[in-house]
Amino acid sequence: MSTVIDPTSAITYTVIKRKGERHGDFKASFRSDTMTTRREFVGTAAALLLPLQSAPKLPLGFSTLGCPTWPWPKILDFAAEHRFAAVELRGILTNMDLTKVPELAPEHVNDAKRQLRTHGLAVSCLGASANMHDMDPVKHAAQLDEGRRFIDLADALGAPYVRVFGNEYVPGVPRDEMLAHIGGALHELGDYARGKDVTVIIESHGAFTDSPALLEILQKADSPNVALLWDAHHTFVSGKEQPEDTVRQLGRYIRHTHLKDSVAAGNDRRYVLTGMGEVPVKRQIAALVKIGYRGFFSFEWEKRWHPEIEEPEVAFAQYASVAAGYLREAQDSKE
Repeated sequence: MSTVIDPTSAITYTVIKRKGERHGDFKASFRSDTMTTRREFVGTAAALLLPLQSAPKLPLGFSTLGCPTWPWPKILDFAAEHRFAAVELRGILTNMDLTKVPELAPEHVNDAKRQLRTHGLAVSCLGASANMHDMDPVKHAAQLDEGRRFIDLADALGAPYVRVFGNEYVPGVPRDEMLAHIGGALHELGDYARGKDVTVIIESHGAFTDSPALLEILQKADSPNVALLWDAHHTFVSGKEQPEDTVRQLGRYIRHTHLKDSVAAGNDRRYVLTGMGEVPVKRQIAALVKIGYRGFFSFEWEKRWHPEIEEPEVAFAQYASVAAGYLREAQDSKE
């Protein structure tokens, strides 16, 4: 076991190497007063250990949803160049099913891990498209199968989390039954993930962007391998919650984040560069720091779904600068 202290953010990372693993082929556990098991891992420690002569990075990352035209090498090169600590994988080029991406195939996954280490990066999360709300048994089984395939890939790649969705209330299904159905599906995936050092995280997304519903789902899931991906934009914009209130209710479950900014555009929203919109990203980061969150602050720039927004070269670099400032200020305030 070794400890890495980030002097720029006062974050301490505890790195656990398991018996029999080669140097660098390990998973890491970041602990705080509110996190006591290595399944509450938030990923980057292996990457942060190298190069030794460089200062450890802040726990900032970005989702590949924001760079849909970038091949695998460019993703890694850009992330390393701009001092990101992690990448969140949500599709590579045209392929949204990560289990079918050539660079992540079983025969290439060790190469991918070496490339990540060479670039000083970790994979923070794998984004599946699986929805847990389907009531049709055949469709539901297919969604669970996708979840299991992603769990297997996360285990092989050394990624701590697999993201899934709730994602909707099915018409005609009572609320309690709906939440129990989703919670039960998450519990099933959590059982599958338990022996693989992977945690399944439900995103605050779709119809489930309010803390009361998410809390009920997580309680019904009742699994140490099920937690929450807090998409802080959605709980603020759709859930109408202030970040401090969301963190107060759900903070103990939050293992990963999606951050982004936007402004109203008629009946819709338009994504804008971080700090230039109406979403309190600075307060969202501060609320997490206040509870001792040790996860990544991951930028989800939805370029794949909104091609008209800024190019990733611009948005990613701007986020790295602005979010780093927010994080340092929050750490200084906490001290």
